[in-house]
Amino acid sequence: MKKTRLILEDGTSYEGYSFGSKQSTSGEVVFNTGMVGYPESLTDPSYKGQILILTYPLIGNYGVPKNDFDKHGIDKNFESDKIHVSGLIISDYSKEQSHWKCEKSLSKWMEEEGVPGIYGIDTRALTKKIREKGVMLGKIVVDKDVKLYDPNQKNLVSTVSCPKKIVYNHGKKLKILLVDCGVKNHIIWNFVKRDVTVIRVPWDHNFLDEDYDGLFISNGPGDPKMCKETIANIKQALKKKKPVWGICLGNQLLALASGADTYKLKYGHRAQNQPCIDVGTNRCYITSQNHGFAVDEKKLKKDWKPWFRNANDGTNEGIRHKTKPFFSVQFHPEAMPGPKDTEFLFDKFLEVVKEHKK
Repeated sequence: MKKTRLILEDGTSYEGYSFGSKQSTSGEVVFNTGMVGYPESLTDPSYKGQILILTYPLIGNYGVPKNDFDKHGIDKNFESDKIHVSGLIISDYSKEQSHWKCEKSLSKWMEEEGVPGIYGIDTRALTKKIREKGVMLGKIVVDKDVKLYDPNQKNLVSTVSCPKKIVYNHGKKLKILLVDCGVKNHIIWNFVKRDVTVIRVPWDHNFLDEDYDGLFISNGPGDPKMCKETIANIKQALKKKKPVWGICLGNQLLALASGADTYKLKYGHRAQNQPCIDVGTNRCYITSQNHGFAVDEKKLKKDWKPWFRNANDGTNEGIRHKTKPFFSVQFHPEAMPGPKDTEFLFDKFLEVVKEHKK
């Protein structure tokens, strides 16, 4: 039980105990209110550069599963091929694991990946502090001290996007071009299980000459305004009038390409329990989310309108064009480990693509 410190940029210090990698780290401190799913959260590329607080007090009790690849090479247990969080903050660490899928402990996995963790922290008090003051830079200091690091000053998307084009389910009639800004595995899986070809390209790839039926813009980390090449390509793609759909960062990039604006949220939405209201039907869906920026609805152009809003704070959760097949959502319809209330949006998008192709 090695004593470790969490130090925030305002000088506040918390003492706890180390698990995972025994090295210091720095990043932006954020919190997630989900009750399960730490293997999925830790491997979500949208957490790049962030130190994650898990507010649920029981962490590590079901360990970490082994890799389980489907026939397309997509891992069904993780959202990418590695841990993307810079560090993990929890209240209590379960040193014993019990689950039929368990291959190793959470601490062992984090040690292998070089990611430090700290437990014994009052995560309730820490979360309340961030809700009041907003997200802050912080560092986990094990032995050697490190400088505070602000990940938002860097184009994080360029560090998590695929380096070259990848094709899944090659040869199927319907072709979806996926712009990878840090895409989660289960987004790809939701497309290929619906039997379409997925053409995955890097974030800055000039996809305008690619052969596709529908354009999909993925989730990803950091400030969307850093993705200038992606925004420029989307602007040109909108002129083609082929269907476009975005998720999470994809919602923000579509908004910027349409002429609207985005802004940084005080502490973001990172949870499996965010209520979102369909502006058209007034129906509420419970959604999974992970984002620190939002679309400014007031800056939407006259041909665009809001699609979803967050029931807690009224922030934008989706936009759509009034006449053309362009739309996006801020939440995650693929939602692993859940809830899957909005997975039907994959079918909705593919129906639009199919009709447009006819």
